[in-house]
Amino acid sequence: MNHINNRPLTTTLTNEIAPDLLTNEIDSRIVKIRPSSTPLDQISRMIGSRHAGSMRVDYYSVDTKDDKSTVTETQRALNLKYGATIDIKVEKAEIFSISETVMIPSIKITSGQYNGQSLVGYITAIDGQTLTILPVNVGTDVDTIPCGPLNEGDIVIRMGRAAKELDVQTAQYVALPKKDFNYCQIFKSQVEESFYQRLADKEVGWNFTDQEEVAIIDMRMGMEKSFLFGARARVSLSGSDEEILLTGGIWNQTDRTFKYTRGSMSVDDLYGLGRAAFTGRSGSSRKVLLGGSGLMEALSKVQNNRVIGADERCTVWGVDFNIIVTKFGTLYVHHSEVFDLCGMEDAGMVIDPDFITKYSHVPFSAERISFRKQGLRNTEGVVLTEASCIILRHPDSHIRILPKD
Repeated sequence: MNHINNRPLTTTLTNEIAPDLLTNEIDSRIVKIRPSSTPLDQISRMIGSRHAGSMRVDYYSVDTKDDKSTVTETQRALNLKYGATIDIKVEKAEIFSISETVMIPSIKITSGQYNGQSLVGYITAIDGQTLTILPVNVGTDVDTIPCGPLNEGDIVIRMGRAAKELDVQTAQYVALPKKDFNYCQIFKSQVEESFYQRLADKEVGWNFTDQEEVAIIDMRMGMEKSFLFGARARVSLSGSDEEILLTGGIWNQTDRTFKYTRGSMSVDDLYGLGRAAFTGRSGSSRKVLLGGSGLMEALSKVQNNRVIGADERCTVWGVDFNIIVTKFGTLYVHHSEVFDLCGMEDAGMVIDPDFITKYSHVPFSAERISFRKQGLRNTEGVVLTEASCIILRHPDSHIRILPKD
């Protein structure tokens, strides 16, 4: 026990003596905001994160803005090259911001170290309805990757924001088989309102205004997409000496895949999934299945019997699950809207919560900035920041679920 004499108890002193106290309190409040919308981020926060000493982690193996827009101009072919940007016209450019990452599921990387992945890009500029995107999962091992076509109607999905290390502000928001590593991505969101508006607002119970709560929902949704489908990369912008680190999603951290017939899953398929998820690999006997609406529909059509049961429900980590009990193990099933938003409604992933780890280089924090005192404008702002990543400590304990081609 620490005793303090002749000194007032301050936040600085608390961080000095009990550094985890305030961080745990913040996390305990964040997880109360729409927990079922971001199950991976929710589980990782409830389990607890580890402190990362650097931005690189080595390890052994409320309405929000729209999440996607459509392409409005067909490009018959895209030639992707490391360090070269591409321009894409979209219907709702206003939902995007510079420094956000995006994913285009219809464009697949066809060669190099990222072969088979959907194109992930970083927005460097926005001009009218045109997004200038720097592809981040185009390796240096090939000169040019021919892709395409990019057709009118293809979707462009908003993902997590990636800030530079020295950024304070961002765009306003109105034991393993092999050694591996991941980058902590700096996620940021900013809320700004006039001084008089803040005076008129009534603070909610945990000292966050309604606008801040909406911003956290949007920020967590972006983080959830990056934690699932992000592409690990370091990128440098033209004319800048600073690097931007992007975290790699857990979807690409395992090579194991189970395939089923799209739109239909038989009892035999479910047996096969249970066997693939629980046998031949070290792991727990209870795992979490996150999936899109198409996969959930296929699972719902499986007839219950004495061997497989799916009638029970429970709430764990603040998330509501349906339970599928098999002879191989128990699956906690949850519909993840992120799979739908990312164009993967027929896909899913079985994760083992005992073998996922969240690393935080900078724990979640909310910094209040008075632009009024700085003489810039008569507003008060809050900048929300977290630098973190999620890794699979044992990749073979987790498995992707995909429909057969």
